[in-house]
Amino acid sequence: MTTATGHTAAIRAKKVIGTNVNDSAGRKIGVVEDVILDKQSNNIMFAVVGFGGFLGAGEKFHPIPWESLDYDETQGAYVVNYTKTQLESAPAGSIDELTRDDGRQFRDKTFDYYKAPRYWETY
Repeated sequence: MTTATGHTAAIRAKKVIGTNVNDSAGRKIGVVEDVILDKQSNNIMFAVVGFGGFLGAGEKFHPIPWESLDYDETQGAYVVNYTKTQLESAPAGSIDELTRDDGRQFRDKTFDYYKAPRYWETY
């Protein structure tokens, strides 16, 4: 089954991880480092995007609501409608911090920051 944009509805996580994330102008701002799943609701909680480091040192990991990522086949990257400045000010932490307490603390902060619809409140 395909989505409204013509993409298939299913994708393997290993295909997502390592994919570049670009801003709307096509500039690379990071890389998808991980995908955090919400086992209770069967949703993707958020994508973990890493940027701002050199060879892994000083890199920050930013949770971004999954629905904010739009894959652009021509760029071979996910595109977000956020600026690098917005992302630098967003909630961030180590991957362990992002998933502490079942990821809820960072999920809530992240969805508040980006003003994203709370998928978990629709049940």
